[in-house]
Amino acid sequence: MKIARVEHLHADAGQRNFDFLKLTTDDGLVGWSEYNESFGGLGVSAVIDGLAPLIIGRDARAWETIVTQLYAVRRQASGGVIQQAIGAIENALLDVKAKALGVPVYELLGGPQRDRIRLYWSHCGTYRLQWSKEMQIPALRTLQDCVNMGKEVVSRGFTALKTNVFVLGADAYLHSPGFARRGPGFPELNADRHVFNAVRNQLAAFREGTGPDVDILVDLNFNFKTEGFLKIARAIEPFDIFWIEIDTRDAKALHYIRSRTTIPVASCECLFGRRDYRPYFENQSVDVAIIDTPWNGVAESAKIAAMADAYEVNVAPHNFYGHLATLMNAHFCAVVPNLRIMEIDPDVVPWYDELVTNPPEIKDGHLILSSRPGWGTEVNEAAVRAHPPRKR
Repeated sequence: MKIARVEHLHADAGQRNFDFLKLTTDDGLVGWSEYNESFGGLGVSAVIDGLAPLIIGRDARAWETIVTQLYAVRRQASGGVIQQAIGAIENALLDVKAKALGVPVYELLGGPQRDRIRLYWSHCGTYRLQWSKEMQIPALRTLQDCVNMGKEVVSRGFTALKTNVFVLGADAYLHSPGFARRGPGFPELNADRHVFNAVRNQLAAFREGTGPDVDILVDLNFNFKTEGFLKIARAIEPFDIFWIEIDTRDAKALHYIRSRTTIPVASCECLFGRRDYRPYFENQSVDVAIIDTPWNGVAESAKIAAMADAYEVNVAPHNFYGHLATLMNAHFCAVVPNLRIMEIDPDVVPWYDELVTNPPEIKDGHLILSSRPGWGTEVNEAAVRAHPPRKR
């Protein structure tokens, strides 16, 4: 079973594009994976094209051997878009090997620990505040909108939500200076009093809507420095936060924050491979290590999770992509013993379900694990072609 062809396909997903890798063998089997160039990965498709000649003609079942060689030939530029391309190839190889054996991918990784995976509603209100037009979803502008959205989370069966920092009012905006988005705070990344007040009001509104039994997570991304992250954490401690999510390249600074707040700390979604994660474990920087499995590859992600387990650290997948990535992450979540919870984005464009043949099954805020071979779905190429990618 030799690799005959490697292609990538792209679809409009509203505020970004979805990107898919198609790996075809000489006997007609197809392995799929999802990656993403819209979030920090510009150039991944070009790197895949550059790596493709190294894998054409190889045995598609030997995914460990292929991934080891791809890492070696790009060792001096490892990480970044290089690792994202290797991860996309690894994931397509896992899919095709599992299909050849007629089993789900999780059987290649030791079999499932669980068949139901608890989900949290991610970017709750964020997409409605920032991209309602592009995604054709309701807009969010006021605290009452946050209350109403909290009620919607409960009505749709979710038991947890994650939100970002909003500044609401006449000129409402998503507070995201770490990504140079509109509003104050860039490039200083300081946490000013108006931001504290805004996030406290926002969390109070969500809690009013959800009631007392829904867990609330807060994602701060790269939007502050160490001082600001700690100030925000202390400001929102009274809201009984499930975790506070912080992106920082400094493992010791993150340990400093974690040691001075009562809120559990999650981080690491922008890291690549076990070597990147090691200082965060050694410095006791996190309660939950977030792993991007499209970037790292699901098999490598399971190895990172095993490493985390040795340090008494839980893991959670970074999953704000399309349905294929959700199912890829479901296989990861199924096999790792130290899973905390799984991310998902319910706010999506109207054609979202059409892009795959079998969308994930979600019941009572949980994903039901599929027993279909491979990832459990195929990309619907006709639907992808019907929604061509847009330049942004």
